[in-house]
Amino acid sequence: MLLPPLWLLLFIGWLPAPMHDFAPMQWHAHEMFFGFGWAVIGGFLLTATKNWVQIRGYHGAALMLLTLAWIVERLGMWYEAALSPVVFYLSNNLFLVAIVLMLLWTLVRHSKTDSYSDNYFFLIALPLFLVAKNLILSGEYFQAGVSMAIGLFRVAFLVMLERTLTQFMRSAFQVEILRDPRLDRAIKLLALAMIFESFLPDLLAGGLAMLLALLLLLRFVFWQPQRAMRRIDIGIMYLGYLAIVVQLLLVALQHTFDPGWIGGVATHVFSFGVMGLIIPAMLVRISKGHTGRKVSFDAVDKAVLWLMILAFVSRLVMPQFLPGAYTLWLALATACWFLCFATLGWRYIPYLFQPRVDGKEH
Repeated sequence: MLLPPLWLLLFIGWLPAPMHDFAPMQWHAHEMFFGFGWAVIGGFLLTATKNWVQIRGYHGAALMLLTLAWIVERLGMWYEAALSPVVFYLSNNLFLVAIVLMLLWTLVRHSKTDSYSDNYFFLIALPLFLVAKNLILSGEYFQAGVSMAIGLFRVAFLVMLERTLTQFMRSAFQVEILRDPRLDRAIKLLALAMIFESFLPDLLAGGLAMLLALLLLLRFVFWQPQRAMRRIDIGIMYLGYLAIVVQLLLVALQHTFDPGWIGGVATHVFSFGVMGLIIPAMLVRISKGHTGRKVSFDAVDKAVLWLMILAFVSRLVMPQFLPGAYTLWLALATACWFLCFATLGWRYIPYLFQPRVDGKEH
């Protein structure tokens, strides 16, 4: 909720820069991917992996310690210049190292009861997040770290969308969407290769991005989007899927020529279009479903999804037509983001402090 408003205040000069030796843009990128992004993906994977391998999963003190480590990391990122390098890198990596080890332990230890044969993608991707995280904080390899972080989140979202949209479409519309193992595997292998996009020759990186985008579009046609778009709670997941395609096409273009877009478009298509559109919808589903409540989207739930669509348009589309009002569009996108997550927090954090309504353990 607070990270984009903090960045806006820094960007327009109303808030002094944090006490650190790296550039403000590095702070912003790191906090959105590893402050916001990993709070979400970490929570999702802690919840999902226990279901995949059919165990209760981590709870109680283990999650409290993870939360504390996440808070320590946020403070360390803000006051980095006041810390010794050893203290900073310990505080900065504690959360991610701990949660990655916990997830890997769950997947490896209980591999015999794993419901999904392709979870090896997570075994490969999870440790690489640590590499991307530290590259973002290095002056020389900042852009490589951002590209790598996007590539890793892309893998995670593609796996998640395959599994969840299959269930959502079956439940909502009683239809089966195309799940061809050969196509699915090719998509995930290409996505794995695209993690290293910034280290590849331009022609190869652009070609891989274009090929992955085309395969995703091919599959999208057979995923019954005409039905999904009838419901905002599922349709917004499809828009997030399309944002992955658009971001890949932009990456392919960037490896050929500079299109001259305003405001880091390729990166923000992912952060606002993929993460920003998909995550609120999933938070509503998880907060209700995993506390024993019926998963349904009321008027307020739908309103926050529309807010994020407006945030996407404000952050990415409008600056291309009216670049002179860039700060205004940035402020509007930030306000929409804040209102979306503030509303979700107000509504659903209380659920997480209560026992499940169905009497089951969290």
